[in-house]
Amino acid sequence: MDPLSDVLSLLKPHTYVAGGFDLGGDWSIGFGPHDGIKCYALVSGACWLSVDGIPDPVRLVAGDCILLPSGRPFRLTRDPALEPTPFLALRAGEWRRGVAIVNGGGETMILGGHFVFAGAHAEMLLDAMPPIVHLREDNDRIGLRWALERLRQELVEALPGGDLVARHLAQMMLVQALRLHLAEVGGRNVGWLFALADPRMAAAIGAVHAAPGARWTLQALASRAGMSRSTFAQTFKASVGTSPMDYVTRWRMLLAGDRLTNGSDPISVIALALGYESESAFSTAFKRVMGCAPRRYGRRPANANTRPAQTPGSSV
Repeated sequence: MDPLSDVLSLLKPHTYVAGGFDLGGDWSIGFGPHDGIKCYALVSGACWLSVDGIPDPVRLVAGDCILLPSGRPFRLTRDPALEPTPFLALRAGEWRRGVAIVNGGGETMILGGHFVFAGAHAEMLLDAMPPIVHLREDNDRIGLRWALERLRQELVEALPGGDLVARHLAQMMLVQALRLHLAEVGGRNVGWLFALADPRMAAAIGAVHAAPGARWTLQALASRAGMSRSTFAQTFKASVGTSPMDYVTRWRMLLAGDRLTNGSDPISVIALALGYESESAFSTAFKRVMGCAPRRYGRRPANANTRPAQTPGSSV
């Protein structure tokens, strides 16, 4: 797999809910704090987005897509001066298959999904992103538009298996939105996600993900990137925010944590698979990166981000 797919597979994003809003008249909806990422796209109409801690509201028009990875309270509104109605106060009778009908609808349609992560260390993705990701460029949004149109059909038309299809389409929206965000800002921000915009860094990171147990050296990674060792080390640190070998160690430990939590292999087998000749060397590295010994990590309760499924529309 490619590095973004690797990370998303490790973090195990679950579509908490897929749904939307069909809005008319004067409306303003307030949302409380949330885990994970919320993703919205305007199918028609226009509105404003206000996020706690961000001084100016953001104008959204048809075709725009936003990601909200910070978990801050926010509101969507026709007019920033309107008093918001709490999302949870929307009456049950206003919902039609996961789409909330407000004031008769017909003017503005917003579709989206809420994604939480069953895997640990979601901050690996979330901390690399700003509080608001606003995608408004028209370039390369065909895939996002297709997913939006299909999601609208699945939510509005009572088709067999529609809820399952809607959840998968919402995940497609998330991946496409991350791709577009990477294409727009890659190379201008620091972090593993944005480093993927540089084919040389992507080649090195992809090699580590494909063979985490290989005997990686700085020279070997520089060769994968087609660069000299010193130039590669400087470029990697500047773009990713950490040294190449620190990245190798952290990725190995994240994989180890996933296997300790979800697998049954003994620590000695995991250590060997990830390039460590002794269990003690692996345990020392694991404790340094993850904050506790491997045996203790494997006995932790299930990740707090894991939640039971909700009905469509209950937390859009």
